Amino acid sequence: MLNQKDKRVIGTYETGNEGPLLLVSAGIHGNEPSGVIALQKVFTKLEEEKPEISGKIIGVYGNKAALAKKVRYIDEDLNRTWTEKNVNSKKTDTSEKDEMFDIIEIVKKNTSAVDTSYFLDCHTTSSDSLPYISVQEVGNNDAWAHRFPVYIIRGFSDIVSGCIDHYLSRIGITGFVFEGGQHESKDAIAYHEGMIWLALKHACNLDLENLTTYPKAVLKVERQKEHQKTFEIVHRHSLEDGDKFEMEGGYENFQAIKKGEFLATHNGKRILSSWDSFIFMPLYQVQGNDGFFVVDEVDEKISSS
Repeated sequence: MLNQKDKRVIGTYETGNEGPLLLVSAGIHGNEPSGVIALQKVFTKLEEEKPEISGKIIGVYGNKAALAKKVRYIDEDLNRTWTEKNVNSKKTDTSEKDEMFDIIEIVKKNTSAVDTSYFLDCHTTSSDSLPYISVQEVGNNDAWAHRFPVYIIRGFSDIVSGCIDHYLSRIGITGFVFEGGQHESKDAIAYHEGMIWLALKHACNLDLENLTTYPKAVLKVERQKEHQKTFEIVHRHSLEDGDKFEMEGGYENFQAIKKGEFLATHNGKRILSSWDSFIFMPLYQVQGNDGFFVVDEVDEKISSS
C-alpha cells in the first residue's frame, strides 16, 4: 500500500505468501524524482488489482530533504556516504548521514525476517541516455543483472566508494542500480516503472499476464533486449572540490569517442580522448564528483573479477 504514516517508506505490498524481500530505493539524489513517481504508480496498480506475489516489495525515499528542495544533495552526496567507516561511526553530522542511518534502519528491519533479499536503486542522469544497469561484481549481482533486458555497466561501485549499492551488496543483498534516463525525461519514469515490474516478476514471482493490462512500461523496457550490451569502465575523470569543469556539448551516454577528440575543459586545460571507445556519464550539472567515464564493450560472460 502507499504509505501515509512512515515518512521514509513510499509503499509496501505483500499477499501473505513466503518469499524474498524486494527493496526499491528512489531519490538518493534529490534532483532525480522519477523513481519515486514510478514507485507510486506501481503501488497504486498493485493496490487496485491485488495480484498474488511471493514475499514483499518495499519502496523507500532516498534523500528526502534534497527531494523536497529539488537539489542533488544538502551537505554531501548521499551516494558517497555509505562507506564502512561512516556506517560504523554512527555519526549524523550531515543531513545525508542522518538520511543514511534512517534507510539502514528500514533495511535491517525488513531483511532480518527473510532468507533472500533483492534491491533495485533508481537513478537518472544529467545528460540524455539509454537506460542501463550499473552492477557491482559481488555475489550473484552480475548474473541477476543479466536477467534484465538493458545495457549493463560493470565496475562503477568498485571505482567510486560510498554508493548505496556497495553497502547493500556488502551486507548480502543481491541487486543493482538502474539508470532510467535524463532527469526530466518522461521516458525515465516509464523505464523505472517497467524495471520495478520486471523485478517483481523475477524476485517475487509476479505474473504480469494476470494484470488487467500488461504494463506498457514493461513493453518499453523489453524492447531494449535486442540491443543489450555489457560494458566495463576503463577510465574515470574525477573532480576535486573547487575544480572548474565544462563538458563539451552534445555528448550522450554510450556515445562513441575517438582518440584525440576534445571532450572537456578542466581547470582551463583541454581534455582530449586517449581512447577509441565510449563515453559514459558526461557531467552536465553543477554538482558532481566525476567529469566523465570511458567504457569498453565486453562479452557478457567475461568478468574481470
